Amino acid sequence: MSDLPIIDEDSELLLLVARGDEKAFSTIFNKYHNRLGSHLFRITRSHELAQEVVQDIFLKIWINREELFSVRNFKGYLYVISKNHALNCLKRNALENELTSELDDNQDFATEDNYEESTQYLLLDEAIDRLPPQQRQVYLMSRHERLKYTEIAARLSLSRETVKRYLQISSESITSYVRKKLIVSIFICSMFLF
Repeated sequence: MSDLPIIDEDSELLLLVARGDEKAFSTIFNKYHNRLGSHLFRITRSHELAQEVVQDIFLKIWINREELFSVRNFKGYLYVISKNHALNCLKRNALENELTSELDDNQDFATEDNYEESTQYLLLDEAIDRLPPQQRQVYLMSRHERLKYTEIAARLSLSRETVKRYLQISSESITSYVRKKLIVSIFICSMFLF
């Protein structure tokens, strides 16, 4: 343990949490989850995303609870890591929306030529088909059936966190695959233009 003075009003609870005390963790969670959710809503403008970030943060705190021995200002620590996590989620969502928008923009040009349109759909289908079976199923249930994480988790007998992680991995994989293919096709087209 550090020789630094303890300045946080929650220091005793944090020490108990760091030692694995679930009751102390529950007390800390109950004390902060609503305030943190309100703070995150101001950042994300989404109740669902704010709730997800709160759950992610407290899960992360529990998993890495030994780090709490060195935390001197828990409230500040909590707000900083949650803000960073929320901003990362917003960036990831923006990237996914940008990719979707690019595909939609490209579809506007493709309406002139059905071949290009079908090629773009095939590219997206190809990326989805390359996903591992359970990730693909989670992705399709989320994007096509518009089910929430909890609904998918219940149907597939998975934890909500597993569903969320599968969606993150599959979205990143699809985005990466589509971008690589688009870059290659742009490069090939540019070769023919010169």
